[in-house]
Amino acid sequence: MSKRIAKKLRQRKQRIKYRLRHKNFGDQPEPMFSAANIHYEMADRARGLAYGGIGAMHLLARQTGLAKAIDQNLPLLKMHLPYHESDHVLNIAYNILCNGGCLEDIERLRNDEVYLDALGAERIPDPTTAGDFCRRYTEQDVQTLMNIINEVRLRVWAKQPDEFFDQAIIDADGTIAGQTGECKEGMDLAYKGVWGNLPLLSSLANTAEPL
Repeated sequence: MSKRIAKKLRQRKQRIKYRLRHKNFGDQPEPMFSAANIHYEMADRARGLAYGGIGAMHLLARQTGLAKAIDQNLPLLKMHLPYHESDHVLNIAYNILCNGGCLEDIERLRNDEVYLDALGAERIPDPTTAGDFCRRYTEQDVQTLMNIINEVRLRVWAKQPDEFFDQAIIDADGTIAGQTGECKEGMDLAYKGVWGNLPLLSSLANTAEPL
């Protein structure tokens, strides 16, 4: 991080700390939320993205070799017109990271110019194409993808300091995964009144990564 950016971040923290300092308020005549003179402008150069960290996540997928490993070891497509296997896998993963709940939510992202630019992509697979890709999987293909991820994880762990391996804490817990229908395999009505599944998740508590 450059010194200029670090200085700006410190100044922002100082300003918010000052605004939130302890004060003894008297009875206020007006609500605290008082903004009225608000204007919106379309910037010519600066553009915003709600999921600004998506570029960093894609950089991580590339630097760890995950994207390359998927393309080399998961041959589900005879031709790449224009997407590769890693494009499809990461497209679905990024949809979840960006608060997507189903494949249809990809449509929102593929129409976001800033999102596409953050990934350096001219376009991304639409929900129909993503669904077609999912239907190509066999049970063995799912296992292959899991093995690819695990092999990449080992390479990442190999870069950790020695104390990282002193103790591993495994956390196993279930969570209610709500669904939109009532006829999917294995679904039932949870005690909260939500239709869905109850997957059991085992994770490495040290890093919060699922195992």
